[in-house]
Amino acid sequence: MEKKLDLSKSVYDLVTEYPEVVDIMKELGFSEITNKVMLNSVGKIMTIPKGAKMKGVSMVDIVDAFMKAGFTLTGEMPNVSGDGTQGASMPPSGVAAGNSAAATATAVKAESVETSANAVASKTPENSENKTDDSVQDTVQDSERVEQLKSFLKRLGTGEELGAVREDFVSQFAHVEASEIMKAEQGLMREGTPLAEVQQLCDLHSALFHGSTIHEQMDAEHAKVEAVLEAQEKSQSVVTLVETVGHPLNRLTEENKALDALIEATKVKVASKTATVDDVNEVRQVSIHYAKKGDLLYPHLKVAYDISGPSLVMWTVDGDIRDGFGRLARAESIDDAWYEEFDGLLTRAQEMIYKEQNILFPICAENFSAEEWYQIYKDTEQYEEIFGVERVAWAEAESALAAKAAPTSGDSNTIALIGGSLTLEQLDAMLNTMPMEITFVDHVDINRYFNDGEKVFKRPTTAIGRDVFSCHPPKVEPIVRGIIESFRNGERDNVAVWLEKVGRPFYVNYMAVRDQNNNYLGTLELVQDMQFAKEHFARIK
Repeated sequence: MEKKLDLSKSVYDLVTEYPEVVDIMKELGFSEITNKVMLNSVGKIMTIPKGAKMKGVSMVDIVDAFMKAGFTLTGEMPNVSGDGTQGASMPPSGVAAGNSAAATATAVKAESVETSANAVASKTPENSENKTDDSVQDTVQDSERVEQLKSFLKRLGTGEELGAVREDFVSQFAHVEASEIMKAEQGLMREGTPLAEVQQLCDLHSALFHGSTIHEQMDAEHAKVEAVLEAQEKSQSVVTLVETVGHPLNRLTEENKALDALIEATKVKVASKTATVDDVNEVRQVSIHYAKKGDLLYPHLKVAYDISGPSLVMWTVDGDIRDGFGRLARAESIDDAWYEEFDGLLTRAQEMIYKEQNILFPICAENFSAEEWYQIYKDTEQYEEIFGVERVAWAEAESALAAKAAPTSGDSNTIALIGGSLTLEQLDAMLNTMPMEITFVDHVDINRYFNDGEKVFKRPTTAIGRDVFSCHPPKVEPIVRGIIESFRNGERDNVAVWLEKVGRPFYVNYMAVRDQNNNYLGTLELVQDMQFAKEHFARIK
């Protein structure tokens, strides 16, 4: 039977189809492929050509190795010619493995710098692989990031010292996608920078971005995850917490059990093509589950314990799954493609259950203190119950929180202000009475205050005292940074956004807070439910 290896497929799919791919890739230097955690996460979005670019492995060597192993490679071969000519397609299926060296030599003239090779191969760089319903906005954001990256590369091209350029880069980018680097380099070539010059500066480019690509950061995070899992084999902490009735991990696990049962039942309907939008909406409750992780677990792991792997990967996948279900729910018609996408999303949601129970929850159990779990338990009060899993009291936490809340002094703590004076009790009650959600971030980007009460945009108390950027998923973080930076440097004083959530209109206003001398003190965020205004103006039309 002929073995066809499609380079457009993910590494995960190729390994599933041909297990021997693992050994071949390992020999070529892709040691991560032997790790199931990496294979089941990054491997599902990574192709061999992309991996080759990130690892600096020659596609010539890869083609040769697979053809020697009896594979016929299909799909379009990434351009690796040194003279800028278009690379050839894969060798025809009739080429024998024994002639692989000659076939490779015929198909590929010479290997070029990996960055320029993939840049030429990408015909439409503006088309992102992960477009969502917000594709226009995402494209604009992508374009802005790529323009910033181009500016750094141009500075290197003019001979500016690497250290100075890298310092500025690190201050503006927490991480960068390999595809963004490729787009920036391709943009330089479109503007007239000779290919030879881009190739000549390749080592400097690599040094600039070293340690900043998602892949490199995941390598580092992987080591941390492995250490935690190894320790977990000797510890029963996660088991104890999962079995403690009312504990956050206990409730999240119960939600996962209910979700898994729902997915299995829904998959039967999808297979028989009897599933409807109602089934999608029932599964979409998982958005609440993902919100809990995004608000309460991911940021705290990253900020308090320097474990950013889950926020880099899982948080992004959560968003992709949630957005996918949203697209299905809004689809105008149900066809074969709809069912196919539904089935794929259910599978991804089921895989996330496994990752949570076997990676995320053990990491949290090994690191979070009892006091931190008490606070996380308190914060879960804000979230709706899903899949029929009710919030159950955790007696230990209730006692600890009650003791902490007990008054310690009768002092009224009167605060004198320019416009009068208020006691702490009065000020707190007044802010909580205001019909809006209030957040204050100080001049060094630290969350300092949230008012109390029911909120549409959840704000965990554990976020107080940590930087505001850690509270946002990776694709939103650059937007928040841009807004705050424009306040800090005086470019803007406010940014207002209208949006709809849970079927109601909301007005979100970000405002720069300044003192009498116009010095920046921080950022105020006000969120107001405008349903009353919508109903009012509907009546008087």
